[in-house]
Amino acid sequence: MFLGTFTPKLLGNSQLVLPAKIRASLEGDSAIITTGFDQCLYGFSPTDWEKIALVELSKPLSTAEGRAVRRAIFAAAEEITIDGQGRFVLSETLRKYAGIISEILVIGAGDHFEIWDKDQWTRLVYSS
Repeated sequence: MFLGTFTPKLLGNSQLVLPAKIRASLEGDSAIITTGFDQCLYGFSPTDWEKIALVELSKPLSTAEGRAVRRAIFAAAEEITIDGQGRFVLSETLRKYAGIISEILVIGAGDHFEIWDKDQWTRLVYSS
């Protein structure tokens, strides 16, 4: 289970060091990163991603919902490899979607983790 709140640094070459507690819940050296629903990024272990994919793919392609969800989560999804020091490259496409420039927040959200621009997270949490 993904738990906690962390403030890792975005390195100059667009590398993010994933917090050790988040890495420990991944089951290996890879993850799936995709766009989230609140201008953040979602991260899943490959096993959890497959479970979610099966649920979403069971929705009929002939429905607007089935097509919309597929487009939203699969088109932007990227499989990342995490090196021995916990680093991976956060693509420009995903950084732009989440508005990530320099300050990042990584939060555990149970079955996945989320990557936020710190200011975006603050606006969301404190405007409610």
